[in-house]
Amino acid sequence: MTTALSPQHPTARAFLVRANNPSPMTLEGTNTWVLVEPGGNEAIVVDPGPDNASHRDAVMAAVEAAGAKQVALIVLTHGHADHYEGAPALSQVAAAPVRAIAPMHCSQGHQPLSDGERLRIGGLRLDVIATPGHTADSACFVVDNDVALLTGDTILGRGSTVVARPDGGLADYLATLRRLRALVNERQLLVVLPGHGPVVDDPAAKVHAYLQHREQRLQQVRAAAITSDTVDEVLQVVYGDVSPELLFAARWSLLAQLDYLRDEGVSVPAE
Repeated sequence: MTTALSPQHPTARAFLVRANNPSPMTLEGTNTWVLVEPGGNEAIVVDPGPDNASHRDAVMAAVEAAGAKQVALIVLTHGHADHYEGAPALSQVAAAPVRAIAPMHCSQGHQPLSDGERLRIGGLRLDVIATPGHTADSACFVVDNDVALLTGDTILGRGSTVVARPDGGLADYLATLRRLRALVNERQLLVVLPGHGPVVDDPAAKVHAYLQHREQRLQQVRAAAITSDTVDEVLQVVYGDVSPELLFAARWSLLAQLDYLRDEGVSVPAE
C-alpha cells in the first residue's frame, strides 16, 4: 500500500508504504515512510521493513510518485527485523547508505546516527532523537517543516508497545516518554507517524496516555509482585486477559517492570 497523507494532515513530506506483514505484533504491517521535500529530487526512506521484493518495489514507486529522482539516505528507528531486514537490499537497489543508532546496522564507512544530529537531504530537514527503551538503539525523527514525529515502535498508532527486555529497559523507556512529552510541547508537534498502525493526530494526548498506561501497569505489577511467589503468578494476575499469541510479549514487558522494581529495592519474584 502506498499513500500520501490526506490533505487534513499537516504533513506534505511523508508518504506511507505499508508492508504486507500483518501480525499481532506488527498490527496492519510495518510502516515504511518515504520523506521528500516538495519540489526536491532526493528522498529519505525510514524503516525499509521486511526483505520483500514487492515491498521494495512499492517503496521505490513511492519515491518516484513523490517527485524524487533518487533515495539519498535510509534511516532506521531501530534494528528489529520487521523494520531493518529490507535495508541491505534497498540500499543496494537505490545506491543509498543506511544509518542507524546501532553501528552494526550502518553501511560500511557511514557513522551511526547521534542524538541531536540534523540531517539535511534535498531541502528536507530531519532531526534525530535518541529514544532508548523499546530497544537500546531506538530513535525517533522530527520532520521540522511538517511538525511531525516519526516514532518507529516507541509510540504506535494503536495500542501500547513492548519493552523488549533485555535489550530494552523500562527506566529508559519512561525517560524517553517524558522527553518526548517535553519535545512535543516545545516544538508544537502536530502528528505522529508511527512504525505500525494509523497516524496519530494528537501527539500530546498520545504521549500522556502512554505515560499514564505505564504508570498504572507498574502499580498493578508492584501490587501483584508483593503477593506472588513466581513470575508466572504475576503474569496471570496482571496480564491474564492477554490473548495467547501475545503472552510472550507481555512476559517481556513484565520482566522489564520487575527489573525496574527490583532496582527500586522492591522484593519481587526472581525470573
